[in-house]
Order: sequence, then structure tokens, then C-alpha cells
Amino acid sequence: MTTVDTITLNRWTIIRTLVWITALLLVASVAGQLVKHVLGYDVALGFVRLFYLDAEANIPTLFSTILLLLAALLLALIAVFKKVCQDAFRRHWTFLSFILLYMAIDEASEVHEMLNRLGWRITGQKRTGGIFHYGWVMFGMAMATAVALSYLKFFLHLPGRTKIQLITAAVTFLGGALGVEILEGFYSASHGGENNLGMSMLVTVEEGLEMAGVIIFINTLLAYIHTCQTEVRLRFS
Repeated sequence: MTTVDTITLNRWTIIRTLVWITALLLVASVAGQLVKHVLGYDVALGFVRLFYLDAEANIPTLFSTILLLLAALLLALIAVFKKVCQDAFRRHWTFLSFILLYMAIDEASEVHEMLNRLGWRITGQKRTGGIFHYGWVMFGMAMATAVALSYLKFFLHLPGRTKIQLITAAVTFLGGALGVEILEGFYSASHGGENNLGMSMLVTVEEGLEMAGVIIFINTLLAYIHTCQTEVRLRFS
């Protein structure tokens, strides 16, 4: 008689773990910035940079990249399910997976920062405190709008609960990535630059919202995959 082992992944355990890691990273980043701007220790044995949410190639950047990669992987899995059952929107899931993969790459390498110069050239402004203080924002707005319009029909066919969760995830993420980023531009111009405690707190809010948005999105995808299991069974042989 053949025995079959079953591995069960609890969605809420996964989400709680991601939330706790996010919270710890936010606290560590704030603590590091207080050490820097209040106590006057710019390095603190490397702690400040290691956990600052706006620094490159550190622990928060790695975690954010992993979150986006996990979302891309879940989207790819749904795309496979939809391909098997010949769903009309299977290509939408696939393309969305590539978008999240690009976002993960961008998070790790900050490719979008290269668009700042082009944005400033188009607007004729450079770090003047306006809405396009960071030139890449206009391209971020354009991309978000293009995806929203091209995915409208796809969005409308989804279950009601999934729609609400996706809207929540999108508003949370974009509120940080674009909304708070614009506020940072105004704040930076009126407070003499970015190297101050107030700016670091705004960065904490921005990155926290981005992480929260991706976690809500991951939770939505995990719940949606559970419904897909009634249509397709995943088996390794």
C-alpha cells in the first residue's frame, strides 16, 4: 500500500510571519535613524545603514525583493492553473507575473532612479520641490495608469472579495511608492535635503506601506490559489 505525505501551508501563518518581519525591520530602521540624528552616531558599527529602509543592498532591500519575488511566483502558479483550464485571462496572469518580477529586480537595483534625469529633462525641473521633485514619479504614474486601464476587464471578472483585496493592496502600495514619495519631494526641498530625521521618518512610512501592500497582495493570491484548487490539482511526479 502506497502512503502519500501531505504538506500543508497555512496562509495565516505565512502572512503573520511576513508582517512580523516587516514590523521588526521598520522598528530597526527607526532606531537606527534615531541613533544617527539624535545621538549623533552616523555608523553605529554598521547598524544604521544595515537596517535603513532607504539604503541599497541591505536587509530591508533584500526582504522587499523577496516579497515581490514571492508575489511573482504565486502569479506564475496561477497562470499555470489558468493555462491548464484554458481560462480567457491566462495571459493577464502571466504578464502580471512579469510585472512583479520586474519590480523585484528594480527593488534590488533601483533601476527606476535612472529615470530621474529623463523626468527632469521633460519637466525642465530638478529637485525643486514640486510633484516631480523625483523625476521618475511621472513614469510610475503612467505605468500604474496603463496597467489599471488594460486590466479593467480582467479585474471586473474576479470574485467580489478578491476585487476588494486587490484594490486595498494597490492603494496601500501606490500610496507609499508614489503618494509618500511626492510628499518627500516637497519635504526635502523645504528642509534642506534628505539627510534629516523628518525625511527618514517619511521614508519609513513609504517603505512600510509598500511592504504592507505587497503582503496584502500575497495574501490575496494565496486565497485565490485555494479557489483554483477546485479546478486544477498540482501534483509532482
